[in-house]
Amino acid sequence: MNGILNILKPAGMTSFDVVAKIKGLVKTKKVGHTGTLDPDAVGVLPICLGKATRMVEFLMEDRKFYRAQVTLGIETDTQDAKGKIIAQHEISNIDEGKIRQVLTQFIGKIEQIPPMVSAVKHKGKRLYELARQGIEVERKPREVKIYSLKLLRVNLPHFWIDVECSKGTYIRTLAHDIGKALGVGAHLSYLIRIKTGEFSLEESVTIPEVFEASQKNRISDLILPIDWGVRSLPKVLIKDKVQKKAYNGGQLQKRDYQKFPEGLGKGELVRVYSKSGFISISEVYDPERQILRPVKVFA
Repeated sequence: MNGILNILKPAGMTSFDVVAKIKGLVKTKKVGHTGTLDPDAVGVLPICLGKATRMVEFLMEDRKFYRAQVTLGIETDTQDAKGKIIAQHEISNIDEGKIRQVLTQFIGKIEQIPPMVSAVKHKGKRLYELARQGIEVERKPREVKIYSLKLLRVNLPHFWIDVECSKGTYIRTLAHDIGKALGVGAHLSYLIRIKTGEFSLEESVTIPEVFEASQKNRISDLILPIDWGVRSLPKVLIKDKVQKKAYNGGQLQKRDYQKFPEGLGKGELVRVYSKSGFISISEVYDPERQILRPVKVFA
């Protein structure tokens, strides 16, 4: 079975739990997700099946969209509501105007120190494994990008934000750092991922829905095509006679195309098709001579 399930992950499950559950339902050996979602978070978690697991590296690069509730005045050791309270602060001097002003500091490229309860590795061990042992280690800051940060509403001590960000962004840490900038501390009290790349909450399916479909042998009705997540890439259509060359990973050039988009730049990724369907993700090697080199072939 090849394709992608756009799963609505419930709270209380790790991303790995979801992969294991889906693997059991679809009876497919190769199953993988496209970016970890915290256990207490809910939202979009695309699950790749079969040949689609080779698409994971591309889908992980997609922008993520979150809606989060931040609670001011309380800091926790995990930066979220599940952690132990380590500090409490008075917030009587905080209003909506101050929150809006501080949020502007977090738009663009920022540095984050990964939380101890995270999957980042330190000397071969996951940080969360060390945290369980009561060990805290120094972590290097990582650069991430916040493309958009919108304040939705304020009901102190809580406020809601919509975040559009790069991969590797910790929304828990963002909440913590916003609280620090306001001088009153904060933690993440609720998180939902509403979109990642081409996969949205509106089009997601629940695990019970997948289970029900499996009982009726109708899982294929829920599975999206392998190329669903790269629909935004420019599309190249090749001639039938060079299909074998394309499937074998051969370099493509001007005479091989039936349709080639204009204005492509060197290094840009495209999706390559024949009349039979999706073949590969390829890179523009020479824009002038329209030479493409395959990055990943889905034969």
